Amino acid sequence: MTDRISLTLAQADPDVAAAVDHEILRQHEGLEMIASENFVSEAVLEAAGSIFTNKYAEGYPGRRYYGGCEYADVVENLARDRARQIFGGDHVNVQPHSGSQANASAYAAVLQPGDTILGLDLSHGGHLTHGHRLSFSGKLYRPTFYQVRRDTELIDYDELEAIAEREKPKAIIGGGSAYPRLWDFARMRQIADKVGAVYIFDMAHIAGLVAGGVHPSPVPHAQITTTTTHKTLRGPRAGLILCEQALAAAVDKAVFPGQQGGPLVHIVAAKAVAFGEALRPEFRTYAAQTVANAKVLAAALQQAGFRIVSGGTDNHLMLVDVFEKGILGSEAELALGKAGITVNKNTIPYDTNPPLKASGIRVGTPALTTRGMKEPEMRQIAVWIAKALDQRNDDAALERIRGEVAELASRFPLYAWRRAPVAVGV
Repeated sequence: MTDRISLTLAQADPDVAAAVDHEILRQHEGLEMIASENFVSEAVLEAAGSIFTNKYAEGYPGRRYYGGCEYADVVENLARDRARQIFGGDHVNVQPHSGSQANASAYAAVLQPGDTILGLDLSHGGHLTHGHRLSFSGKLYRPTFYQVRRDTELIDYDELEAIAEREKPKAIIGGGSAYPRLWDFARMRQIADKVGAVYIFDMAHIAGLVAGGVHPSPVPHAQITTTTTHKTLRGPRAGLILCEQALAAAVDKAVFPGQQGGPLVHIVAAKAVAFGEALRPEFRTYAAQTVANAKVLAAALQQAGFRIVSGGTDNHLMLVDVFEKGILGSEAELALGKAGITVNKNTIPYDTNPPLKASGIRVGTPALTTRGMKEPEMRQIAVWIAKALDQRNDDAALERIRGEVAELASRFPLYAWRRAPVAVGV
């Protein structure tokens, strides 16, 4: 009888193995330009797929509810210590399974059901967990929103202050999923203090830029800072919370047992590896190049005739108004996908189209920068984007672009290894 533990994935489950192999090819041969995606190192992959996946470790280091946690404590303490070295702050919790659970825990630590929260409107660059009606945040709490100005497409902090004075939120939430500009952290804290609100900042998108020293940090200003650990931070898909010492016990209790049970120790181990990488000098070079690439790409798209929301970018992402050219965001996403360029449709401020069609696309540079691409590649990619959208109904033209994209991608290999695909054509 074959020992199930010794079987390879291809032997144990050819269908899943085939899907994995095709995903390897997709990532190697295409251009991943979704702003919230990145490529982890092989070391992070190894930790994420490690034997720690077998271990339960409810509780916190030194205070576990299970035996056999001595090495789980090692990796969690490494992750916590390294996160503090990167971001500062009084206290860190590395256990949240995702950014959404980090936000849920942050809210639970300082709010009661029905309390008013004030976040950036989703259609203006915010996030579902900042109060959208379909999210737990919009169902459990009373959501109110601030927006960007129609003329500048930037946050109007005077208007934010007026809304806060009128609505009296218990928490003001900063951060978003599609805001390409810098935030005034100090002004937001002043507004929060003025109305007696807790200031929570979700830095999921910019955490890696903060870690790399190319973006201001919200941590000295916010009472609670949440983030994902992937995106620009280039770790596993998971969450993290930093907070002032006065809120440490409440945050820890909100995470466990409030929001989740045992942490994913293999992912905590992968976070520790990623945080260690973020402390190295080369990470600062990566972060700077990510921003430089975004600025060059935005300028090149503008030169190609596209309107960039807010006129440009200060971080790793940009919103491209494709509807100005009569193209729906959903159509642009599909056409670019056929050309081997992965982006996502996205609403733009004051959008007249529904979210599943939208008027824009969100484009980011973190993953391409991880592969080693720089300014010349950004300019070439802008040419391909413009050409693909212009010829969006010509599948033959899109296939030709896809071939050119694959040739460029081959010059920037993602991983040293790549298994030959099984069951090609499935």
